[in-house]
Amino acid sequence: MNIVILGAGTVGMSIARALCARHHNVCVVDQSREALAEVEERVDVHTVCGNACDPVTLFQAGVASAELCLGLTSSDEVNIVGASVSREMGAGRSVARIHHPSYLDTTTFNIGDHFGLARLFSLENLTALALARAIRVPGLFALENLAQGGVEVQEVGVVEGADAVGQPLDELDLPREVLVGVITGEEHTTIARGSDIMAPGQHVTLIGKIGELDEVRRLFSPKPPPRQNVVIAGGGEIGFSLARVLEHRPRFHVTLIEHDEDRCEFLAERLATSTVLRADATRRSQLEEARVGTADVFVAATGHDEDNIVCGVEANEMGCPRILSVVRRPDYSDVLTKVGIEQSVSPREVLAEEILAMLQSGPVISRREIAGGTAEVLEIEVGDDAEVTGAPLKELTLAGGLVATIVRSPAIWVPGGDDQLKSGDTVIVLAESDRATEILGRFSTRIRS
Repeated sequence: MNIVILGAGTVGMSIARALCARHHNVCVVDQSREALAEVEERVDVHTVCGNACDPVTLFQAGVASAELCLGLTSSDEVNIVGASVSREMGAGRSVARIHHPSYLDTTTFNIGDHFGLARLFSLENLTALALARAIRVPGLFALENLAQGGVEVQEVGVVEGADAVGQPLDELDLPREVLVGVITGEEHTTIARGSDIMAPGQHVTLIGKIGELDEVRRLFSPKPPPRQNVVIAGGGEIGFSLARVLEHRPRFHVTLIEHDEDRCEFLAERLATSTVLRADATRRSQLEEARVGTADVFVAATGHDEDNIVCGVEANEMGCPRILSVVRRPDYSDVLTKVGIEQSVSPREVLAEEILAMLQSGPVISRREIAGGTAEVLEIEVGDDAEVTGAPLKELTLAGGLVATIVRSPAIWVPGGDDQLKSGDTVIVLAESDRATEILGRFSTRIRS
């Protein structure tokens, strides 16, 4: 695949290295000859020196024949405009990294749609979502990510005596915008069908609007999940984004530790239920005042790896059972488990995973394996006159597949049977792996004779 990267900084270089390792043809664009020279020394790529928004520079970089253009400079505006111009010049898909979180807010104006971008992503937000996945461990967190926070996913075990036991799914009277996505038994995982009968020991993945799943999960497991106290050290964008993700789920109580007074005020104004403490997370005495030793999970998410390691070690010694940490330097990863930090999350690795999932052709925007490779989460753009646009969802037969979410800007929702897909919609589909190719064909543009 031909890929153009705008920006030769540390992020651009790390992504270029990951792509070249998978034998893709990569061209890197940057205004700095020194930065490009460093990239050329470390990675086997083509480079072009120039303005990433200049059509002449982009033409020289080969965007006209590129399947993907990635805007990864340090400037949001350069990323958005450069990726958009590349798309207009012929790039198959363009995506842009953004730093300012307001660009991700589509309630007022959808920047991505306006500039013809397949996706806008924030490195900090992706890192927060990866941390949330480590805390919550749901089976379909990728779906929640792709749905831009408009959809919640919960995994629940079916217990003996629950109302759902012995009942087919289509007789459970679930709310309109709640679906059962995946059913996992002892031997295999399947995409849910209305005729599936619930049995004790199964695990089901619920998909629905935020706030609606806690009542539904009682059909499968009457006992509510235990409440968890999560302490986050660092009120930057990663810590802030993680707190927002967790506080929408009633079973989490979040305490956010930040040393800067102005930032504390900013966080307190924007977080609904989280507790914001002004304290220095690298000082043990202040961690003790925050009762870190009694927390269920401690997340070190400051802006410095060394501080994250220090406060993670302190939290571990104080008795917190689970320690997670953001670590930017790869050479620190091997040290963490030795000092009691359970899991580290690298922003660059998270970004690489996101981009690698987008290396698709045809109607597929991204593709991710779940359930040990037996099923997939597919992000698909519905083609012109595609077969699936001909009837309501309840009249379509997607054997081994399920339309879990519809994105029709600015709306994002879990569909019901009466919903009908339109050309240009983005849909998130759950598919059994051996049926995925067949299902994808039904979303492709039909060629008229």
